[in-house]
Amino acid sequence: MPKTKQIHLDEQLCFQVYTVNKKFNHFYQQALKPFDLTYPQYIAMLTLWQYAPLSVKQLGEYLHLDSGTLTPLLKRLESHGWITRSRSESDERTVIIELTEDAQNKRDDVFDRVNNCFDILGLTPEEKAACSQTMSTIETKLDDYNESHI
Repeated sequence: MPKTKQIHLDEQLCFQVYTVNKKFNHFYQQALKPFDLTYPQYIAMLTLWQYAPLSVKQLGEYLHLDSGTLTPLLKRLESHGWITRSRSESDERTVIIELTEDAQNKRDDVFDRVNNCFDILGLTPEEKAACSQTMSTIETKLDDYNESHI
C-alpha cells in the first residue's frame, strides 16, 4: 500500500482559485457587457485611468502582460474609441497610450456598474479586505518560490 496521501480535488487551493477565477470572469463579462469591454480590457482601462499616458511597456509591467498579448487588446480598445496610440516623439520605438475624451467620460459609468455588481455579492468590507490580503499573501509566496527555483 502506497504511503502517499491521496489528493482530493475539493481540497486543492489551486482548484478553488481556478474555479473562482472562472466565476469572476463570468461576473465581469456580465458587468462589462454594456461597455463592450472584456476583463483584460477592463484591467487595462483601470490602469490607464489611474496612470495614463503610459507606454505599452509600462502598461505591460503593471498588468504582468507582454506586448504580444497587449497589442491585440490595445488595437481593439482603440477601434472602440477608448484609447489612442502614438509613437513617442523622443523614441519612435515607444508607443504611448492615451485615453480618449469618451473613455474619460465613461469612467464613472464603468465604476458604478462594477460597484453595483459587487454590491450583489454582499461581501462586507472586512470580508473583501480579508480575501484581498489572502490572495496577496499567496501571490507573494508563489513569487518567492518561483524566484528561488529559476
